[in-house]
Amino acid sequence: MIELVAAPEMEVGDLEEASNHGRSRLYSDPVADEQSTEIFDDLYLGLRAGGALRKQRRGEPLTVEEQEALGRWQRLSTVRKGIAIGGFAVGTFGLGFTLGGLVFGRWRKA
Repeated sequence: MIELVAAPEMEVGDLEEASNHGRSRLYSDPVADEQSTEIFDDLYLGLRAGGALRKQRRGEPLTVEEQEALGRWQRLSTVRKGIAIGGFAVGTFGLGFTLGGLVFGRWRKA
C-alpha cells in the first residue's frame, strides 16, 4: 500500500552567486508573502473606510463599494485594525522624518 503525502508548497529559484552559499538553489515559502500582502490590504481597506466615514458624517450618500469597505472594516478584528493603523503611522512618521531631515539638514549647514 502506497501512501501519498501532499508536498508542501515551495518555490525554487537559482541563486546568482551560488559559490557563496552551500546550496545551489534557494527555497522559499510563499505563505510569508501572502501574510505581508494582507497587511497592505488591511491598510488600504482602512483608508477606504475612513473616506466612507467622512462622507457619511457629511451626510453624503455612500456608493456600494464604500458601504462594502465600511462593513468589512467594522468586521475586521481589533488586532488587525491596530496593525494596519500602526503600520500607517510608522510609515508616515518614517517618511516625514526622512524628508524633514533632507530639507532641514541642508538649511542647518548653510
